Amino acid sequence: MAQTDLEVLLDMGFEEARAKLAVKKNGGLQGALNWLEENQDKSLEDLQAEPAASAGDDEDEEGGPTIAPLEGENAKSLTCNECGKKFRTHAQASFHASKTEHTDFSESTDEIAPLTEEEKKAKLEELRRKAAERKEAKAAQEKEENKRNEQIRQKATKETQDLKEELARKEQIKEAAKKRMEKQADLEAKRRIKAKIEEDKAERKRLQEEAKAAREGRVSAQPSPVVAAPPTPKPASAHTEARLRLQTPGGNILKTYPAETTLFEVAHDVEAETQTPVTSFTMTFPRKKFESGIDFGQTLKEAGLVPSSVLVVN
Repeated sequence: MAQTDLEVLLDMGFEEARAKLAVKKNGGLQGALNWLEENQDKSLEDLQAEPAASAGDDEDEEGGPTIAPLEGENAKSLTCNECGKKFRTHAQASFHASKTEHTDFSESTDEIAPLTEEEKKAKLEELRRKAAERKEAKAAQEKEENKRNEQIRQKATKETQDLKEELARKEQIKEAAKKRMEKQADLEAKRRIKAKIEEDKAERKRLQEEAKAAREGRVSAQPSPVVAAPPTPKPASAHTEARLRLQTPGGNILKTYPAETTLFEVAHDVEAETQTPVTSFTMTFPRKKFESGIDFGQTLKEAGLVPSSVLVVN
């Protein structure tokens, strides 16, 4: 007695519940094997939850194949006249028709021999091999996706780090430029003070020599030439203009303003020229800082910047 499709699947080592479901959904051994192969990675619960599809669903559709059941004791199989394949049962032929859209079938007296033990083992081994290949391909794909995701993450992290380093570098350059300007301003102020001290020493020495010559009576014998006294410098209150050297990150700016110009107006003028907001001015000597919103209402005369001064722009 020939084995049923279910018995063949069980002999091949398939789980009974899966085998029954495969036969029920596909109606033939080949279709059941294909279905088991396609769904071997799914759990039995997931497969049972899927809507059941009978093997003869396509027969009821309009235009579907019409296959007569096996009749007569000599009819042992069905043959597809379009491709030549033979089928043991009507359900197998119907499944083939639904997959290939072949419609020309005829009865045959040829008996399809059941799978031998070697054929069963070979089929099962092929299914296992294909399952292993799919699993390996899936693992390789996941590995490649993880590698790409890691590369994207590392690239984003590097770009963020590079941006932080660039901002820090620019801030260091700005701070270094500011310190250089302050140092230069201090050196300039010290140079002016030293020059003033030397000038005062020379004047005192000249006056001492004149006084000594007068005591020794050399004044009448050889009167010293008349030296015009240096003009008395004007007091700061008498000056009407202020000459300013403004030290900005982009370089020095020389400006002359009326003494009644406010620091706010000077700041506005510098901002228009440098396109950089001004928050304060720092006078190098004597060191004094004028803050925006606090001191910018003072005039240059009130701030003591007349007749000339050096300001560091911040």
